[in-house]
Amino acid sequence: MSAGWRSAIADGLARWSFRSGVETDPDRLAYRRSVIGIALRVAVVSAALVIAIIVLVVAYVLWQLTPNQLHEQPGPTDIHIYLDTIDLSVAVIGVGGLAIILAGIAAWLIARRAVRPIAEAARMQRTFVADASHELRTPLTVLNARVQRLQRMTPDNDRRRPVVDDLREDTQILINIVNDLLEAAAGTADPDGSADLRAAMDSVHRDMNVLAAERGVTLDVEPIDARAGVSETQLRRCLVALTDNAIGHTPQGGHVRITATTTATRVTIRVADDGPGVVGIEPTRVFDRFAHGAPADAIATSTRTGYGIGLALVRDIAVRAGGDAVIERTDSSGTIFALYLPTAPDSGSEHDRKDRA
Repeated sequence: MSAGWRSAIADGLARWSFRSGVETDPDRLAYRRSVIGIALRVAVVSAALVIAIIVLVVAYVLWQLTPNQLHEQPGPTDIHIYLDTIDLSVAVIGVGGLAIILAGIAAWLIARRAVRPIAEAARMQRTFVADASHELRTPLTVLNARVQRLQRMTPDNDRRRPVVDDLREDTQILINIVNDLLEAAAGTADPDGSADLRAAMDSVHRDMNVLAAERGVTLDVEPIDARAGVSETQLRRCLVALTDNAIGHTPQGGHVRITATTTATRVTIRVADDGPGVVGIEPTRVFDRFAHGAPADAIATSTRTGYGIGLALVRDIAVRAGGDAVIERTDSSGTIFALYLPTAPDSGSEHDRKDRA
């Protein structure tokens, strides 16, 4: 069983195990996925051993049923035991099947105990994020108030006013990010979140184009009119992280392209690059925290330092909103990341209002 199939089966079983509804906690989902992945590996190995034993027993029985063995003259000290072949086969298969089931249960219990420290580490990490975000709220609020005061003191015709306005916007973005981190630490999501996809894509194009130009990478963005079922801050964080990752793994002279499509229930955003693809790590693990791939020769001289957190936060936001983040394709010609987000509940009616207008 290949690594890709194992990951797909583990992911499917992990999601199915939350039968009460769609799981929106990425940490719990990762914990279940790890448990099921380990249990599957142990169960497959155990099943292979049991099947091998059954095959050996059956082969021995068949060998004993050969004419030479049946007509062999017993010695004075030999003891012959006669068993019904059908009964013996049923017994061997039954015991083997029971052994496989018991091995699977044992593997599940062992895997849960083995992965428990990981779940505890994730809980401690979430607690730290909550504490740090809470401590940052007050100084950021004070900073925002002082920037507002400076904005009121700066006349509209002052050449410094645009800088002050940008500073006010940046402080508000920081406050929104801290609030979003608190929601993530609490495991909650805004069910009424709504963000303008076109505005977010235009904003990311404007901001990230500076970074792309510094690296000699062309950034193409094709925005569409749609509303995603997340907050504006969350959508911007996802787009920035995916775009920053694509630019950082694209060699000089390459291209990064951001497109989007929408259906009645889902918005799909794709970020494609011309990089060397995901190397040095299993593609399904790029969304794990602190996961790193091996640097490619084309970008080995880059001074960009990644900490393996951005993509994990993207998937965290997407899963909490009821979507997902995946790698659609990765090879030597480039990588395509796909971000699935639900459409905003009022997006359809808003489009209708625009059409009527």
